[in-house]
Amino acid sequence: MIRATYPLYLAGRAQSPNTDLGVRDKHTSEIVARVAKADAAMVDHAIGAAHGARGAMMALSSGDRRAILTGMVEGIRDRRDEFADALCVEAGKPIRASRVEVDRCLETFTIASEEAGRVFGVSEVLEGPSVGEGTRIEVRRVPIGACGFITPFNFPLNLVAHKVAPAIASGCPFVLKPSDKTPISALMLGELLERAGLPEGAFSILPCDVEDAGAITSDPRLGMLSFTGSDKVGKTLSMRAGMKRIAMELGGNAACVVDEGVDVEHAAERIVVGGYGYCGQSCISVQRVIAHESVYGALRDAIARRVGKLVVGDPKSEDTDMGPMIDEGAAERVESWVDEAIQGGANALIRGSRDGVMLSPSLVEGVPLDSKLEREEVFGPVVTLRSFTEFDEALARVNDSRFGLQAGVFTNDGARAERAWSVLDVGGVVINDIPSFRVDRMPYGGVKDSGIGREGPASAIREMTVERLRIDRV
Repeated sequence: MIRATYPLYLAGRAQSPNTDLGVRDKHTSEIVARVAKADAAMVDHAIGAAHGARGAMMALSSGDRRAILTGMVEGIRDRRDEFADALCVEAGKPIRASRVEVDRCLETFTIASEEAGRVFGVSEVLEGPSVGEGTRIEVRRVPIGACGFITPFNFPLNLVAHKVAPAIASGCPFVLKPSDKTPISALMLGELLERAGLPEGAFSILPCDVEDAGAITSDPRLGMLSFTGSDKVGKTLSMRAGMKRIAMELGGNAACVVDEGVDVEHAAERIVVGGYGYCGQSCISVQRVIAHESVYGALRDAIARRVGKLVVGDPKSEDTDMGPMIDEGAAERVESWVDEAIQGGANALIRGSRDGVMLSPSLVEGVPLDSKLEREEVFGPVVTLRSFTEFDEALARVNDSRFGLQAGVFTNDGARAERAWSVLDVGGVVINDIPSFRVDRMPYGGVKDSGIGREGPASAIREMTVERLRIDRV
């Protein structure tokens, strides 16, 4: 169960200077917990402590790092139900989906513990008079230094894990700002980190106002900024980051192509899962479905039939498929985008209705190409439909977007699958499944306005380390 109060973690220690941040049950809108909130001075102190802990973190052996990460896995597993309850309340995530996120967090820390034991680097002996006979060159990867992390509300446990676990595996101290809408699960990880055996000052977890968090972006003592959130905010942060390394995952308006001859019922089932799970509040939620004209009608009907059976209600119920939106403002925005598309000529096969934070699903066809539902990231329970005649026409429609995170392609044609992989301007192409499919081990990230860099523990470790060259001259 959620506790009444939670401390923040400053330089590796729990502190409760106040209880200024109220955390709401997203379904009832009642404040159910109060969290300590950092100010700019605490952020500065945290950055100084992380900068000072660089040597101690680098000195940890791979075995030490692996032991810390393994201990985190054990701690999370022991509190699995508590973490799931926290996600259900603070994020409004249905309890079944909350348990899945906890399990994915466990997987992320487990993979990072495996990667911590790998050797990074190459060595080579050069030959030939131009380079000096017998010259030995060796390259090793070393931690980039202290890192700043900013995470969103929608996966407040696993997306934190995707930054924290690789940082520990790499030997990088860090300062983390979790979303002020969903700080509890990150602070619960802080409880485990405090006992994990990290060097003094190596981590801070600081819920705080945006204006007090500016140094996490701009302070030169941090060697890297990793941000997950909106493209608008990401672009602003990147301009403030200076010379530090940047990794950003900035969302998308993911498309799913359904080719002729595929199993329509299977495609429809997966599209509904990907389009309406957690109210579509995922950067790889299925937003645009582009179906071959020969299957369009059957697919449309199969999706509509399934959408009509979705259970919208209390996320604590085992039967619930969709709970609340993160706040009423988000629900109002999505509702207005659907209204705008309909006014522009779209046809609502299913038109969602709103009651406060609760927004039922919408399914819309014929959306104008210049509408927000087509051009922007809806981040809500809306799927749009349109048809195509030629496969290349569908690929062009997917690419006609400023985003490029992931795309899904259902096809029985191997050549078309290969062509999609070659042509689609996205970070990942999922063949015969939805773009929402993600395995935590895989490289994950986008192109264009969907960001820069890659997550997934092995990929993130590469982002958090740099090559250091050694030359031995004979």
